[in-house]
Amino acid sequence: MQNLPPCPICKSAYAYEMGDLLVCPECGHEWSPEAEQEEVSSELVVKDSNGNILQDGDSVVIIKDLPVKGAPKPIKSGTKVKNIRLVEGDHNIDCKIDGFGSMALKSEFVRKA
Repeated sequence: MQNLPPCPICKSAYAYEMGDLLVCPECGHEWSPEAEQEEVSSELVVKDSNGNILQDGDSVVIIKDLPVKGAPKPIKSGTKVKNIRLVEGDHNIDCKIDGFGSMALKSEFVRKA
C-alpha cells in the first residue's frame, strides 16, 4: 500500500488513485500528485508594480498618492518605505510609514527601491 497525501481541501486521509489523478472520496476533489508537490513547496510570492519579487525587509517606493481613511492627507507618491513585511491577503505588505504609523499596502501600488 502506498502512502498517498491527504486531500488538500478537506484533509481526508482516504485519497485514492484514479489514472493520473488522486481523488478524495469524501469531498470529490481531484488533483494531480505533481501539483500537490508544487503546492507544498510554494511560498508566498509577492510582486511589485514592475513584476519584481519582494521579500521581507525590502525597501519600496509608493508610486501613487494613496488616500488614508481618517487621515487629513494622502500618502504621497515617492514616499520610501523601509523594512516591509509580507503577509497573506489583499493588502499583502505590512509596514510603518513616518507620519502615518502602521499601514497595510497593496503591492500593486509600490515598486522596489
